[in-house]
Amino acid sequence: MKTYKIAIIGGDGTGPEVTAEAVKVMDAAAAKFGFKVEKTDFDFGGERYKRTGEILPDGAVEDLKQHDAILLGAIGHPDVKPGILEKGL
Repeated sequence: MKTYKIAIIGGDGTGPEVTAEAVKVMDAAAAKFGFKVEKTDFDFGGERYKRTGEILPDGAVEDLKQHDAILLGAIGHPDVKPGILEKGL
């Protein structure tokens, strides 16, 4: 059975809620069509940036490259100047 590695970045605002619902759909599709999904959550977004001052930690891009796809919710935080997070991701 084929296994797909999916990186999940919930991000900001409604992003985590949207990705949670998308994961349910992905799991249902996997069950129906006979494949597996290995999911890894990544804490990237405005809250992380406010806490740490970094958009992506060292090694993040390499970690993401190990996945077949990235499910991205939403990026943008009211307390972070527009463009900073988007440019970093």
